[in-house]
Amino acid sequence: MSDTSQRRPENPLSRLHRRWVVLAVGFLVMALGFGLRNAFSVFYPAIVEDFGWSRGGTAAMFSLNILVYGLLSPVVGGLVDRLKPQLLLSLGIVIIGGGGVLCGFATSDWHFYLLYGVIVAIGCALIGVAPLATIVTPWFTRNRGLVFSILASGFGVSLVSASLVQYLISTFGWRHAYFITGLSVIALVVPLTMLFIRRAPAIESTGAHAPMGEQKVAAVDGSGWQHGGWSLADALKTPQFWMLWLAGFFQIGIAEKIAIAHQVYFFRDVGYDAMDAALFYSVFGIFFVLGTLASSVSDRLGREKVYLPACGLSIAAVGLLFVIQDSTQPWMAQLFAACFGVGLGAMPPVLFATGSDLFHGKSYGAILGMMVLGVSLGGAVSPWLAGYMHDITGSYTASLFLLLAALTTCGLLVRLVAPARLLPVREGKR
Repeated sequence: MSDTSQRRPENPLSRLHRRWVVLAVGFLVMALGFGLRNAFSVFYPAIVEDFGWSRGGTAAMFSLNILVYGLLSPVVGGLVDRLKPQLLLSLGIVIIGGGGVLCGFATSDWHFYLLYGVIVAIGCALIGVAPLATIVTPWFTRNRGLVFSILASGFGVSLVSASLVQYLISTFGWRHAYFITGLSVIALVVPLTMLFIRRAPAIESTGAHAPMGEQKVAAVDGSGWQHGGWSLADALKTPQFWMLWLAGFFQIGIAEKIAIAHQVYFFRDVGYDAMDAALFYSVFGIFFVLGTLASSVSDRLGREKVYLPACGLSIAAVGLLFVIQDSTQPWMAQLFAACFGVGLGAMPPVLFATGSDLFHGKSYGAILGMMVLGVSLGGAVSPWLAGYMHDITGSYTASLFLLLAALTTCGLLVRLVAPARLLPVREGKR
């Protein structure tokens, strides 16, 4: 008798357990893998002080990292369906950690451009939101907003590590801090990834329990928005895709990447010491996590009803930075970190969940990868531009106005997409 005929049906409880394990490991991959990349914010001042480079030129390393990450995301989003996911993610972690270790040996700016800007970015693309979402979401037939919020909270946790990294820098120097963080990421993440990450098994089911890629959708308002499974070419023909693409460009590419790259330096400029500035950044990361987790209510309330208030809260928080002129009122810095963290943290999961709602199907990895490309093109410009404007003007005022403009624009774009009006529903549930 063949192996196929002897194979027993999968226990539903076993699948329920396994999907949460896969999601938990995906969270860890995002938290620790991106932790090394996002630690740039605290490595940045130390590197500038050690080498005497300009802020614009040094921040360009982060910009290059984001650009390479984005250019590779559509490719990786397509590859994840063809390769073993545990091998893909493990390879990405090894490349990130190894690139970080090698950064500790850098003695010239081009070393950082190559090691951090290119090699670490390649690793980040292999573990980024496109491959992770493509691997994890097929395990879940509902609650996409919850899945995206948990994965995005891993990104938020990567920001919380700023205080630990600053401690390593203050204690051992930035070179040894790179050694420690790079090796630790590899040692902690690769074994768990190889043990627990697997592709979701196919389910023969219909209706509410059908796999995400096989659901058919229809428009709530009868506008004709329906499709049995989107291809990348189909998605690129819709204005909704390009509005979401631009929203990602302004929200994550411009606003978020400026905040990640320059937030620590902003607080150091107004008079806080390195540890206090890193602490505010960690507070921002903690509330970023809370925002991403809270964003899962968009599954019930609707995407716009979560996204637009979060956008408004982020805009209000940026307004606080115009008032902070010195280090005499730390409560104001903490209030900014809390409000900006919640607002900015809630927005990405809702944005990507909206894309999943509207453009699901077997090509979703490639579609999401194309959305990430828009994010990365914005991120390729914004860290360098904010540093360059500081080099010219001696302050971050112009960058704060850029933040306000970017956040306002992405809010308007999501409002125009109107995901509540086009939200897909399963057949038979109209």
